[in-house]
Amino acid sequence: MSHNQSKLLTIGQFAALHQVNKKTLMWYDEVGLFKPAIVRENGYRYYTCQQCSVFETILMLRELNVSIPDIKTFLNNRSAASFQTVLSEKTIEIDNAIQHLQQIKKALLHQTKALEDLNHIDLSEYSILECPAQKLILLKTTKELSLEQEAEMIFGEVHHHQAYRMYGILYGSLLPVSSLYQRDFTNYYGVFLQVPEVESSVNAYIRPAGTYLRTYFKGSWDKLPQKYTEILEYASKNKLELKGYAYETGINEFTSNSMDDYITKIEIPIRKIL
Repeated sequence: MSHNQSKLLTIGQFAALHQVNKKTLMWYDEVGLFKPAIVRENGYRYYTCQQCSVFETILMLRELNVSIPDIKTFLNNRSAASFQTVLSEKTIEIDNAIQHLQQIKKALLHQTKALEDLNHIDLSEYSILECPAQKLILLKTTKELSLEQEAEMIFGEVHHHQAYRMYGILYGSLLPVSSLYQRDFTNYYGVFLQVPEVESSVNAYIRPAGTYLRTYFKGSWDKLPQKYTEILEYASKNKLELKGYAYETGINEFTSNSMDDYITKIEIPIRKIL
């Protein structure tokens, strides 16, 4: 087959025309994906303008992360139907990726807001607020479980939600209010995870909506009983009945350098005693 010399493009010209590196063209030639129209005896490669549309199609499919073998298959069996199939499959993938990125953005905004709130926390403050119901993942625990076993249980569950690992899953503990009134500050009922989008799970748990008492504690976990003693005194003084569970959530785990800087948010459902 003869070629009009005026329509031949050097590898450099063809690469510049499509804004790619010459090495890309050489590699595509090597793997048999896209070959030059002519290779001279001196090894120089030449391309034609007629090859531009095919090469742009290859670049588009690579941009869509279609594999080299799949592109080869498509080019060898090109048709409107096969091209529509490829585009439909990639459209579904893109929709899924957009949904995933939207979930990530929502979680990042939540984390950003939580970090901003850290700058305005008054550790001595007690506040009463109305909280909506919240979906959590609850993992029951016992006193017999070691910290290592508890961590293994938590991260075993985190594994099922690993899409959120990059920006963190908040977790905390549930302490029965009945134990607080008995001055038993170690009888934890379980640990919970706050996942941005809770999927259906055998461990799904709804924290009830209602009126909550919120306060904060800064320091290591072994000093939390002192805070709970203070909370009980505050509730008694202000005629508040504590109900259900105390929900402890670590809110600065990713930014604290030691347990002495660790801040725990404590929220407990309450009822005003008349």
